[in-house]
Amino acid sequence: MPGINHRVRPVAERERHRFLSPLATGEHVVEGAMSEKIKAIDCMYYVATKEFIEKWDRAKEGELICRMERAIGGLPRYESIEEMLSLMDEAGVEKVFITQCKMWSYWNKWMYMDTSLEEVAQYTKKYPDRFVGLAGYNPYRIKESLREIEIAVKEYGFKGVYVHIYGFDIPLHDRKMYPLYAKCVELDIPVSMQVGHVLEAMPSDCGRPIYLDRIACDFPDLRILGAHTGWPWVEELISVCYKWENVWFGVDAWMPKYLSPSIIQFINSRLGRDRCVWGTNGLPWKENLRQLEDLGLKEEVKRKLLRDNAIELFKLNARP
Repeated sequence: MPGINHRVRPVAERERHRFLSPLATGEHVVEGAMSEKIKAIDCMYYVATKEFIEKWDRAKEGELICRMERAIGGLPRYESIEEMLSLMDEAGVEKVFITQCKMWSYWNKWMYMDTSLEEVAQYTKKYPDRFVGLAGYNPYRIKESLREIEIAVKEYGFKGVYVHIYGFDIPLHDRKMYPLYAKCVELDIPVSMQVGHVLEAMPSDCGRPIYLDRIACDFPDLRILGAHTGWPWVEELISVCYKWENVWFGVDAWMPKYLSPSIIQFINSRLGRDRCVWGTNGLPWKENLRQLEDLGLKEEVKRKLLRDNAIELFKLNARP
């Protein structure tokens, strides 16, 4: 779960004042070298209030911290949701998906990130046009989780489910996951799942992208998003997206300059351009979008990646 360990400056300290932001004009524009205005949608983010991150920091005490996690740091934190919105406006990000992430500690065997519905709803209730909620899932508490997902969708207006499988030490195609997939089909919502390696001290093989192949085979009506690019098994995720109509590729959690050539080729390809969605996982929006310009993507492809595919996948224009 890569992130950026930084404290965002209060709005008053930034050089760019609120009256100059796109919010003041009613437009949310991707700045920099983007040749056309695209209202970007970030499909991968977390609760980033100061209080939540302080709770997360305390939970990490006593956990085994891997070399890469220590080097990259933690999630971003904001003094307020309004401050987060200001940075979104500066970068040209219209919507951000906030996940009710539930992470089980592989080492200490407890739910050390246990995001509540209310912690996500504080964003979606106050700013429904800017934030989208994704419910969480605990395969050790199946009935409880399914009840909560139904509440999240029917009462809070959440648009899908996000799964972080690794600490639970079961593969994504484990039978404990199948009640979730059936519930998502019933509610007509997608499931987003981190695939590939995991930053934390957990076994990465639980999230092999090839497992999505069996899930798609057993649930052809389930919309599936393989998040975090699937690295180092990128080719597995690409192959599954090529094969199935109902599997999408998450271009998130990596700065664009680090994306492998095979990912860029897939994004630009005839069969890949409709199956890629963009996200940051807490990485800085403005720099991420600037680097995206250096990838040589076609304008139509950029629009699909940054916006159109997310609208289709999560049915953002559908009435509740």
